[in-house]
Amino acid sequence: MSDDENESRIDEPRRDAARHVGILVETEDSWGRHVVEAACRFGQRAGWAVLISPRDARGALRLPRVWSGHGVIAAMRTRATVQHLRALRVPVVDVSNTLAKEPWFARVTTDDRVRAEMAVDHLSGRGVRQFACYAPAIGRYSGVRAREFRACVEARGFPCATYLGEDEPGTGWLTNYTKVSEWLADLPRPLGVFAADPYPARQLAEICATNGVRVPDGVAILSGDDDELLCHVASPQISSIELASRQIGETAAEILQGLMDGGAVPEAVRRIPPLRVRPRQSTDLLAIDDLDVARALRYIRERAGAGLDVAAVARACFVSRRTLEKKFRDRLGRSPGEEIRRARFERVKRLLLDSDRSIASIALECGFSSGESLSQAFQKQLGEPPGRYRRARRNDRDG
Repeated sequence: MSDDENESRIDEPRRDAARHVGILVETEDSWGRHVVEAACRFGQRAGWAVLISPRDARGALRLPRVWSGHGVIAAMRTRATVQHLRALRVPVVDVSNTLAKEPWFARVTTDDRVRAEMAVDHLSGRGVRQFACYAPAIGRYSGVRAREFRACVEARGFPCATYLGEDEPGTGWLTNYTKVSEWLADLPRPLGVFAADPYPARQLAEICATNGVRVPDGVAILSGDDDELLCHVASPQISSIELASRQIGETAAEILQGLMDGGAVPEAVRRIPPLRVRPRQSTDLLAIDDLDVARALRYIRERAGAGLDVAAVARACFVSRRTLEKKFRDRLGRSPGEEIRRARFERVKRLLLDSDRSIASIALECGFSSGESLSQAFQKQLGEPPGRYRRARRNDRDG
């Protein structure tokens, strides 16, 4: 066996009664806690003995030398962590997207492309036509999220300014303040900004407040991740994309179990789509300079479940249907009918996740003739039936 083959070899799994598993995931934020929680719940069912987030004398996440385990779930964000885990010669599943994937470990992560599409949909649905991405260098993942967001914006025919500073939000606030203030001053208003996660999102809101820029009227801010504390204590509260972090933890644990049973390392990355956008104050706007379109959007949002049609919206806004169709195409790039369907399905999804009502009851409230009619439309629109959608995402949200 060559040196390279010997280095990348994973030792045969131990056959003790209990599998010893290390989890090297930060638990300071909601994402990390949910990943760890789900992985540990799987481990309890599987009979694992779990060591959670051990640290060395310098505070880095490291497994102690005396640890002799069977596998690891880790958020691999530094080369030092990669080297530490490779030296253990046990199966590893990475739940980050910070470093390049290597053949010897598996990976489960959020689908960044779907995240970007959800972000652009949310901002454009509020009439935003000027986009930017605030992604200070808090890890490679920040740049990945920025790249996907920018690609999605440009694919829809809009420009996207990007800030890729070198200062971390936690340590470079004053430096970032000057640079970001200059960056913002040159951008058009109203502006929709996608921030990589809650830390830069909150920082950007603070910088806007210091500069007298109103959020969301001047700058609407959307975070690429949700954190119960950071997003709620910010002023204004930060809208965010809620990730399926528990599903990531559960999936990582399932893959690790297979690897510890002797299975091959999957070459493909498992990408888990986010759950939904959690709208809060930082994107609570309608950036529409056409009063008819703005009035129609408000009307649609308020009555999305009432079986609306385009003719009813046009009558409520005192314009002809043809005029409304043209204005929607010119201002939003979509038709009133498409907006009604989008708003209706958003309401359906919200009721599925936030209530225990039956599919038939939700169908009637949202303008469908029956539960079967809703199920067929939901399957066509989202690629899965509403019951499965509810079970998968409710399990993640409720733990």
